[in-house]
Amino acid sequence: QVQLVESGGGLVQAGGSLRLSCAASGRTFSDYAMGWFRQASGKEREFVASVSWNGGSTWYSDSVKGRFTISRDNAKNTVFLQMNSLKLEDTAVYSCASAKGYFSGRRKYEYEYWGQGTQVTVSS
Repeated sequence: QVQLVESGGGLVQAGGSLRLSCAASGRTFSDYAMGWFRQASGKEREFVASVSWNGGSTWYSDSVKGRFTISRDNAKNTVFLQMNSLKLEDTAVYSCASAKGYFSGRRKYEYEYWGQGTQVTVSS
């Protein structure tokens, strides 16, 4: 059974930084791309970033490009999301997801397993 457990969320002031982690278990981590999504209160879940199976390719939404960095450590079965220059509009529950193949993009149907999420709140 695949499990994804996020950590690292919290309360941060605008302009600050947070680093999210997602620990995976239950299947060969390095065989699959990984992604981060977020869902703000009252809004639909949206794509944030994804990374290919070996970390060689990354994709970002326009809203976080240049501020967030996705990475992975296949030896530790963990994917990370470094978030810098946080804005009020980044407030959301952030969830990691494990894709169906080596590469993945922004569409939810490309992912088959999801974590429960971690809350990120950016204050002014």
